[in-house]
Amino acid sequence: MDVLYARYADYLTGVCYRYITNDEDLKDVLQESFIKIFTQISSFEYRGSGSLQAWMTRIAVNESLQLLRRQKNDPLFLDTELPDLPEEDPDTDELTPEVLVRLLRKLPEGYRTVLNLYVIEGKSHKEIAELLHIKPDSSASQLHRAKNMLAHFINEYKSKLV
Repeated sequence: MDVLYARYADYLTGVCYRYITNDEDLKDVLQESFIKIFTQISSFEYRGSGSLQAWMTRIAVNESLQLLRRQKNDPLFLDTELPDLPEEDPDTDELTPEVLVRLLRKLPEGYRTVLNLYVIEGKSHKEIAELLHIKPDSSASQLHRAKNMLAHFINEYKSKLV
């Protein structure tokens, strides 16, 4: 358990960090994830290199989503007016991964959740809809809004660098 934790704690913290913005909640989700990993390791089936990390990532994502569902302090999905943005994606070459993650964490919870599931976890809108109990069209709409808002944050950040 010590070796597994030492090897994957930082990685899984990063996974949870993309979903959970409150540091205390993040610690709780990470702890719950490792408890589930340790208690269910016998159900893990090796399928090649990377399969253990993928299995643990799925647990961490699911634990993060469960916390978000339980909290429901704010509406998960918003219909927010967004500023007009250029048609093409903003240039992110000058931005560090840390800055990108910080900007991603500024997104409202629903936007951030759908963006993470679609872009980073590779889920389809149908899969996201099933996970979040929404319609696939809502997932697509939230992704579009998330990308627009993130592009706005990136452009705003870059304009302050000049």
